[in-house]
Amino acid sequence: MTLYLWFVFFLAVQVIHFLGTWKLYQAAGRKTWEAAIPVYNSIILMKIISRPTWWIILLFIPIINLIMFPVVWVETLRTFGKKSTLDTLLGIFTFGFYIYYVNYTQKLEYNANRELRPQNKTADTISSLLFAIIVATLVHTYVVQPYTIPTSSLEKSLLIGDFLFVSKVNYGPRVPMTTVALPMVHDTIPFLKRKSYLSWPQLPYFRLPALEKIKRSDIVVFNWPVDTVHYFYEPKGRPGVIKPIDKKSNYVKRCVGIPGDSLSIVDGFVFINGKKLILPERAKPQYSYSVALDGKTSVDFESLMKELDITDGAYIKDQEKRDTIYFRALTEASAERLKNTPGITAVKREIDRGNDNAIFPHINKWSQDNFGPIYIPQAGKTVALTNESLPFYKEIITKYEGNTLQLDGSHFLINGKQATTYTFKQDYYWMMGDNRHNSEDSRYWGYVPANHIVGKPVFIWMSWDTNGKGINKIRWDRVFTTVNGEGQPQSYFKYFLIILALYFVGEYFWRKRKENKA
Repeated sequence: MTLYLWFVFFLAVQVIHFLGTWKLYQAAGRKTWEAAIPVYNSIILMKIISRPTWWIILLFIPIINLIMFPVVWVETLRTFGKKSTLDTLLGIFTFGFYIYYVNYTQKLEYNANRELRPQNKTADTISSLLFAIIVATLVHTYVVQPYTIPTSSLEKSLLIGDFLFVSKVNYGPRVPMTTVALPMVHDTIPFLKRKSYLSWPQLPYFRLPALEKIKRSDIVVFNWPVDTVHYFYEPKGRPGVIKPIDKKSNYVKRCVGIPGDSLSIVDGFVFINGKKLILPERAKPQYSYSVALDGKTSVDFESLMKELDITDGAYIKDQEKRDTIYFRALTEASAERLKNTPGITAVKREIDRGNDNAIFPHINKWSQDNFGPIYIPQAGKTVALTNESLPFYKEIITKYEGNTLQLDGSHFLINGKQATTYTFKQDYYWMMGDNRHNSEDSRYWGYVPANHIVGKPVFIWMSWDTNGKGINKIRWDRVFTTVNGEGQPQSYFKYFLIILALYFVGEYFWRKRKENKA
């Protein structure tokens, strides 16, 4: 929805509110017109139902307001004597329109001094639960979100089974665009495998101020730009469902190109503006290697893989020729170690030098290891539109920035007008995995728009190894470690345990002291 349509929708809601509540305002001793003034009517309503004025802030926060609206409906009904379970259910399941019935057909008795505390244990539990959900949703949506690493694309830096806290505030919290959705779940209702949201209405993209800008080599969580689904209520054979931006699958990759960069990949190495990209110490890029054997000396590859912490196993490409072993993912340090192993005569990095139409922009020109140079679009910058440049920017013009694009003979028409250039409306980024030959990333589907950015992983609070046994299923050296920073990761778990122990000891002696005084 555009801002204009949202303004019309907002006015329509105000009219609906006025028509359904003006008599309630009168019965509470207020003026009729006070039910009609946007925002002001909410302030007055909070006074009528004896609830704090700051509640109206929650009424205007997407997702949170879906919880608050039923609360306000029920509070309004109870203020005017409708306290039964049936009244509560009617208020909620009619989406508040039961208030119309009360407003026009019932004798209105305003109870300004009603008891605000829950009258029984069940009501108290529900009230506490709603408050907990509101707080958790606020934190999840605008501050920090838990995330699990599902793939090995950032192997060594982030492992499969790492549980992260992803900060929303570093790059600026993004206000949810999908306004009707279940809180604290992404695109699917757990267990039911059904959509957790309605695609309409959608808010325009808006992001709150950020603490920092995305830098080269930052690990970033973002919505996968080309994500669609093929199982939400659709018969087989139909095209996939196009998801709203903030409901697309969450991906985590390393940002190697920022807006305005010229990026190229030469034999697997990333170059920015003509210079080789220097990754931080914690980054461990991995490549595919072929390892030649002398055929005489036995090599214990199982022990070697444990020693070098190689998680993506070795394999034989040619079953008849067993003199070469291939590794899908080796760091350069591991490759150097293999060179000095008896029985191994050569270690060679595998480089893809062919042309692959699966590589962006799908013109059968580049490969995953040799690519570019390309320009990373920056908001406000203008590029020439030609037959050669169009494959790079077509998705941006049409899908990401909402224009129509047509070819009229040899001329390009954008929104029906002839154009020889295009000016970008937002920034774009280039995301890649450190596991270079086992990562579906920007090399395959292109740029990541700024409005797809979710947040910055900052903390690993748990790391679970499915191959471990017993207590060793937990990777203790990764628990409570930071994702970013200089040097090797350091676990702060022992410090957490010390603080926790001090807390319980302190609380024990405090209670003892209080009992002795009594």
